[in-house]
Amino acid sequence: MPPRPASKALTRFTVLDLTRVRAGPTCVRQLADWGANVIKIETPEHVEAADMGGPRTGPDFSNLHRNKRSITLNLKSPEGVAALKRLVKRADVLVENYRPDVKRRLGIDYKTLSKINPKLVYASISGFGQTGPYATRPGFDQIAQGMGGLMSITGLPGQGPVRVGIAVADLCAGLFAALGIMTALLEREKSGKGQQIETSLLQAQIFMLDFQAARWLMAGEVPKQAGNNHPTSAPTGVYRTSDGYINIATTGSKMWQRMCEALDAPELMQRPEYASAAERLRHRDELNADIEAVTVKHTSKKLVEKLNEAGVPTGPIYAINEVFADPQVQHLKIAQTVKAKDRSVTLVGQPVTLSRTPSKLVAPPPRLGEHTNAVLKEFGFSAKQIAELRRAGAI
Repeated sequence: MPPRPASKALTRFTVLDLTRVRAGPTCVRQLADWGANVIKIETPEHVEAADMGGPRTGPDFSNLHRNKRSITLNLKSPEGVAALKRLVKRADVLVENYRPDVKRRLGIDYKTLSKINPKLVYASISGFGQTGPYATRPGFDQIAQGMGGLMSITGLPGQGPVRVGIAVADLCAGLFAALGIMTALLEREKSGKGQQIETSLLQAQIFMLDFQAARWLMAGEVPKQAGNNHPTSAPTGVYRTSDGYINIATTGSKMWQRMCEALDAPELMQRPEYASAAERLRHRDELNADIEAVTVKHTSKKLVEKLNEAGVPTGPIYAINEVFADPQVQHLKIAQTVKAKDRSVTLVGQPVTLSRTPSKLVAPPPRLGEHTNAVLKEFGFSAKQIAELRRAGAI
């Protein structure tokens, strides 16, 4: 049975997914959600027990592997590698996150596979890069957060290193790999040639430092932990209300004035220590206390409405369940339900919309090897050849 595409945008591309854990599956999920024919290649259970960090029907696996099909191939057997190479001949993209020595030993590295299919776009995701002194180290998101500087600027001043509450290095590495793949596919339309894409958790994390990295590289400043305060703008931060907390962000003198007026606190504008942006930043702790003395008298809902009406960016601070109950979030329909004969799951859809070729969730995560026979038939394997692979333990 041919795949049901999640979008019309990328239906002409076939992607072989040899990834595990999070960064690689995140990359391939982008391609699957935009309609690519994604074939997730997994190890048969008789060769290696699956370790997905949770059940295949659980939230994490479902989130990463929707809109994909699954086949099993034993890449430790010559028959399995031969079958993969046969798939490669007709594929557009292969994504992997093996250690460099492992893929060379298996004979599935870019140099080998590009000889079989010169048009192949081959994406490699690693912890630290394909070469260099750390190339063989195992990669893990929190290690990249620490080495990439993020943990040194996250948390309250003097608190010590704090990890971010999501696997930001994994996720960004996956997204950057997907962007690299799309760029290579666009270039291939002109050159007719494939190429290898490389990214790593460490590179992705450093890139995501953004202006904090620029402060060091250009100005020699070493950013420190600023807690809920914006590193370079005040007042911007978290303020207590009568029933919770809100975020308020102000930039520039006019917005500062509008905030003071909306809070019915014009006296703050008369204070010389708050007269300029530089002074407000210098006295941010005192300023935050003065603002909170006002906000604590009102509900979060009232302040969010009043300050936004005044043109001051303000928002509630939600728990995850409150996020999906918000009317704007519901209007955006980013939470989508995908149904199958025996199961139904609700997941986060793509955060970008296309007017003619939108993305949608069309298939829940596949069972291990659920589509092995169907996919191999699509690639020209006969029933006899499939049976031979099964007898050899290659699938």
